[in-house]
Amino acid sequence: MNRVFALPLAALFLITAAVLFALFFRLSPGEIVTALGSEETWFALRLSLMTSIGSTFLSLILGVPTGYVLARTEFPGKALLDTFLEIPLVITPLIAGVGLLFLFGQNMLGGPLGDWGIHILFTPWGAVLAQTFVACPVVMRSSRAAFERVGPRYEWAAATLGLRPSQVFFLISLPLARQGILAGTVLGWTRAMGEFGATLMVAGAIRFKTETLPIAVYLNISSGELGTALSCAWILTGTGFVFLLALRWIGHGPRPETLSSR
Repeated sequence: MNRVFALPLAALFLITAAVLFALFFRLSPGEIVTALGSEETWFALRLSLMTSIGSTFLSLILGVPTGYVLARTEFPGKALLDTFLEIPLVITPLIAGVGLLFLFGQNMLGGPLGDWGIHILFTPWGAVLAQTFVACPVVMRSSRAAFERVGPRYEWAAATLGLRPSQVFFLISLPLARQGILAGTVLGWTRAMGEFGATLMVAGAIRFKTETLPIAVYLNISSGELGTALSCAWILTGTGFVFLLALRWIGHGPRPETLSSR
């Protein structure tokens, strides 16, 4: 039986390895060195790191409290609201980008924001907005699951000792749920780093301005610069691999129940 189940495992491994090999096989050592040393590649890497960190930070600010409320509060329509908040997980990022493009266009929020000197579309801020939209539900969902695993009994005990609700959240709930929240943060960051469709619509594909790594892959493939495109693709792949390794390390940490019982 184990040998039978090993066949899909072997097939999946071979497919994944073949795709990565096909990407690497097209590059010569000289092209790799040239692409990795180019100013465009490093600009795209810096911008991807800055925008993904910014969007992950915003996702934590929005997603963690929302996950806590959904985990601890019962109210009419909760299931409908929870499902609604997860819509960005199921719609195509390109469609989400079109919605953000219209929302922050001149006919809607773009006009009033422009009067205040705030410009979102076709700027790096647009990339942050698009990445936050797709990453926030990941953080929210992981945070909710983390708080649900902890359970409310520790919070009740802290409340009976006189702690205020804010103290209970920051001193009890948040530390006990940190493992799940950290895992969601890694997944959200990975999602933000690889975001393309929504970013393309909201921030555009402008070299040395809104050129994140996925946008750099798109631009350089379109112009026939396969060396730079594939090098950026390998940077994205390597970054994602490191993040996934970090996620596995987080997942093997002690559970909240273990931490709270010490």
